[in-house]
Order: sequence, then C-alpha cells, then structure tokens
Amino acid sequence: MYYLDHRRDVVRIPPERLGPKLETVLTELAQQQFEGKLVDGQNLTVMIQEVRPLGEGHIIHGDGGVYQEVEYQALLFRPEIQEVVEGAVVEIRKFGAFVRFGPLDGLLHVSQIMDDRVNIDEHNQRLVGVETKKDLKVGYKVRARVVSLSLSEISPRDSRIGLTMRQPGLGRLEWIQEAHKKAEDKGGKKPVKKEAAGKAVPAAKPAAAAKAAPTGGTA
Repeated sequence: MYYLDHRRDVVRIPPERLGPKLETVLTELAQQQFEGKLVDGQNLTVMIQEVRPLGEGHIIHGDGGVYQEVEYQALLFRPEIQEVVEGAVVEIRKFGAFVRFGPLDGLLHVSQIMDDRVNIDEHNQRLVGVETKKDLKVGYKVRARVVSLSLSEISPRDSRIGLTMRQPGLGRLEWIQEAHKKAEDKGGKKPVKKEAAGKAVPAAKPAAAAKAAPTGGTA
C-alpha cells in the first residue's frame, strides 16, 4: 500500500524565487508540484522529502525561470486489486457508503456491505440490515477488499475504487470481533468423556483370567 521510492524530476524555479536558499526553495516547489499527483499511472505521491539539486539548472529562451533537475525521496500510495484495507466510513449515499483508506476513498455498494437486505437512511447517514439489524454509520471503522480500481490522473481523489465486505473476515470491525468471539465460544465447549473424569477401569473378568493361565498335566 505505502512505498518509499527515490525519484528524479525537474522543478521550475520562477525568477522571484532565485536566491541563496536554493534547497529550501526547491523542497517547497517540489512539494507543490508533485504531492497529491499520480506517477506511473498507479502511484499517488503522498509526501516528498530530502530534495537535492542535480547539477546546474537550465534556462529556456523566453522563460525567465530556471529548470532544475532534482532527486528526492517519495512516499507513494498504491492500492491493488484484492488488497485488504481498513478505513472509516465518511459518507452514506442511496447507493452505498464511501470509505476512506489512506488518502483515497472507495465505494461500498449496498450489495457488497452484508449478507442481508439493507435499509438506507441517507438523512441520518445510516445503513441498517433488515434481518440482522447490523448498522453502518459515518465514522465507523471497517475492513474491506478492493475489487475494482480505476485511478484518475487528473483528479486522484475522484478515482473509482470498488470495495466489498461480503467475504469472511471482512466488515465493520465490531462485527468481525463478535464473529471471532462466537467461534471461540463454540469451539471451546467440548464434551468430557466419563473415563477422563477419573472413573476406575473395571478389573478383568475371572473367565478371561482363566483363559490366559497355562494348563498342566495330571499326576
């Protein structure tokens, strides 16, 4: 999900920012230029640091700025298909719930929230299972799986990410804890055999003992 990467790119320094504090200016400009943008079509740049100039800058005829090649360390966020993520519900709509995980939002369609029909209370930002009465509200923490992914280079926050919670081990975190507790309680009740409770084992019958004894001849 999160990766550190060393990258190179070019930063334009406007004429009014040229001065002795070059590295400070480059860091500020690079953050403005690269953070929040997609790189390589699938990695969202969350943060950059350790910006260093490489060689001398270049100028272009008719442009008063300086184009400086830089090297920097980038913290990247890359969601992947089938990845399990945890996040918080940030919005309830008629068609489902939006979940924020990391810097992006994914959609839990009503058909992918639980194994139950769902009533939608958009006014109170709440989803409720008809039979189970399980509910989902804004602020609740959930665990889901990424099932579809289409990132937008123009506006990464508008990327289309589909999620599901209709698989074992997924759902609202409280639902998962309850399921684990029920499984542990059910698995802990084992029948106790009477022999294991200290019941004495009966002695061998005389007939069985006689059969085991050797036979001798007559005097």
